[in-house]
Amino acid sequence: MFVMNKIILLLSMMVLFISAIGQNATLSGQVNTLSGETLGYANVAFEGTEVGVQTDDDGTFEIANIVPGRYLVIVSFLGFEPTSKKITLGAGESATLNFTMEEGSSTMDEIVVTGTLKEVSRLESPVPVEVYNPAFFKKNPTPNIYEALQNVNGVRPQLNCQVCNTGDIHINGLEGPYTMVLIDGMPIVSSLATVYGLSGIPNSLVERMEIVKGPASSLYGSEAIGGLINIITKNPEKAPILSADVMGTTWGELNTDLGIRFNLGKKMSVLTGINYFNYDNPIDNNNDNFTDVTIQKRISVFQKWNIKRKDNRLFTLAGRYYWEDRWGGEMDWSKEFRGGDKIYGEAITTERVEFMGQYQLPTAENMMLSFSFNSHDQNSVYGDLPYIADQKIGFGQLTWDKTLGKHDLLFGTALRYTFYDDNTPATGGDENSPDNNPDEIWLPGIFVQDEIDLHENHTLLMGLRYDYNDIHGNILTPRLAYKWSITKNDIFRINAGTGFRVVNLFTEDHAALTGAREVTVKEELKPEQSYNVNVNYIKKKYLDNGGSGSIELSGWYTYFTNVIFPDYETNANQIIYDNLDGSAVTKGLSLNADLTLHNGFSFMLGGTLMDVSTEEGGIKERQILTERFTGTWSVSYKFMDNKFAVDYTGNVYGPMRLPLLGELDPRPDESPWWSIQNIQLTYKGVKNVEFYGGVKNLLNWTPWKNQDQPIIARSFDPFDRNVDFGADGNVLATAQNPNALTFDPSYVYAPNQGIRGFFGIRYMIR
Repeated sequence: MFVMNKIILLLSMMVLFISAIGQNATLSGQVNTLSGETLGYANVAFEGTEVGVQTDDDGTFEIANIVPGRYLVIVSFLGFEPTSKKITLGAGESATLNFTMEEGSSTMDEIVVTGTLKEVSRLESPVPVEVYNPAFFKKNPTPNIYEALQNVNGVRPQLNCQVCNTGDIHINGLEGPYTMVLIDGMPIVSSLATVYGLSGIPNSLVERMEIVKGPASSLYGSEAIGGLINIITKNPEKAPILSADVMGTTWGELNTDLGIRFNLGKKMSVLTGINYFNYDNPIDNNNDNFTDVTIQKRISVFQKWNIKRKDNRLFTLAGRYYWEDRWGGEMDWSKEFRGGDKIYGEAITTERVEFMGQYQLPTAENMMLSFSFNSHDQNSVYGDLPYIADQKIGFGQLTWDKTLGKHDLLFGTALRYTFYDDNTPATGGDENSPDNNPDEIWLPGIFVQDEIDLHENHTLLMGLRYDYNDIHGNILTPRLAYKWSITKNDIFRINAGTGFRVVNLFTEDHAALTGAREVTVKEELKPEQSYNVNVNYIKKKYLDNGGSGSIELSGWYTYFTNVIFPDYETNANQIIYDNLDGSAVTKGLSLNADLTLHNGFSFMLGGTLMDVSTEEGGIKERQILTERFTGTWSVSYKFMDNKFAVDYTGNVYGPMRLPLLGELDPRPDESPWWSIQNIQLTYKGVKNVEFYGGVKNLLNWTPWKNQDQPIIARSFDPFDRNVDFGADGNVLATAQNPNALTFDPSYVYAPNQGIRGFFGIRYMIR
């Protein structure tokens, strides 16, 4: 009887247990990206519990035996912003919950192509490549990519002229001519057009931006001496059907981006992007009678075609038309004064046409033909001095990708043609002059690269490029890279190589400063050459609660055997270009760190210490307009209902040496510490729509705020009517001009635009 009672009790407990299980709930669903692709191996967890699973290959998940109650379900995956939803589960209920994940700022596992000209995971690339996606740039929306780079560690947009506001991009302290800008891997942008190439591309069409710091001439040739910026545009087959982004500021700026995708038949998909920017509100807050910001109108139309072929072979074509009209100057300037000497103004009209494409040859071997062409016409006046210039660049490249055992080989041949003509002595004068001699540069080259799989955790890359220039002769650029995967989350790299640049004075220095100074070339300029060593370490970490983080440390040393620095100081009325009779060095350390938490917080922090100097005649000197320290940050919080997000971004720069006009110039010879900070609130509570707004330059910082002397020297006498010059061309000190100054807008190191509010709307149909 006792045994029977035990059996009955045990059976009763089993029935009760089975009944309890039957009353527990089940949750299933799928995790997708915004583009509609499933996301396998994403983490799905219940906050405050140990309940959680990973999605299958197809992005699906199922969690059974859930105790009834109210839960917050959090989904996380490296490279995407964590997302969450609240759900109440009843006894015995089977519920479905689907999630859509938005790409985040962390890009550890991104596919990159810039470092080796091959698609590879960023962590697997032997060459360090930094990746920035649209989520990063949305934290501080800007009307163009040029301005957006202010939040990239070690990269700084540098204004070169207070009046016309043209500029270039500094990477690790090296100036714009050392930065090569590419669109979809094609070097369509010349050194002059850094700012133009990065303006007018609709931000909504950018898939990601890849940045390589340090020489890359062994793959890309001339101008890739300081670094690369490669803008990867969206695949027309995967882009949204319609995207629109309209933003305005309290200063009166209006920026509009429009993207449209459609199909032409079954074999062609087309992506079209239009960018329009308008600013027509002259402001003079520093009371120097000059516009603080240039008046600008620009329109850019970009179109990309993807053509389906047999065996999924690649065939893409793209083109862009860019037009801009900008002017800056005295507040009462208007177009009837263009080119005259009554009221000073700098007016620049620019027209660019770009065309590029990639075609995979119909051969058994993997061979790719790439080509690009750009035409840049500039009609500008600086006061009463015209600067009319025309540049055309054609580029073609054939690569052969071949794997033999442990060797991943790449062979290539390239040809680059540059035509340049202007109305200055640089090419002999006006095109109608018998002495006119346009500059034509042919630069053929061949290169080979071998990536060797030494071991499961060790990779060695060797490369060599040979270029021939009819002026400079033979140019050889070797490259060596080594990657050690200490663990799957710890990567160490060391890179060494050389860089070169065939000098071309069609640069922003030339154009922006011509109105105030004469360009002088003392002797025939030799190609610039450098030797570089770069060490890089990355560690990524997955947190138990679904968060993730990474830290990246880099150190570099670049030695120039020849470099062409513009000399502003020898003669106050000239910019003198000359070969360096000595050496130049740029060296530094940088740190990038990011952390994404499951509770909605994410952090990004960057800092760079650097020393850029030249040594000539036994005298070492810091490079002008180069800071010793730069820092960037981003702090974001996404409310758990995913409808609101707050972003606080900023940068800070250390002092720079500034270009003075002489020993009597009363302006400071060094800039102060300065910082630009921004805050933004984004609302995503309406389907397909985002509202965003905030404040830029929260501190209302401008370079003239705490300075007694005007930024623009002698802004009251822009035509130098009351300036006396000596026989050597230098300015004489007089009673009317005791500091021996000329009109000079080149004393500039930071944006001149103060605090302003902004508001925008994004609309997207996928």
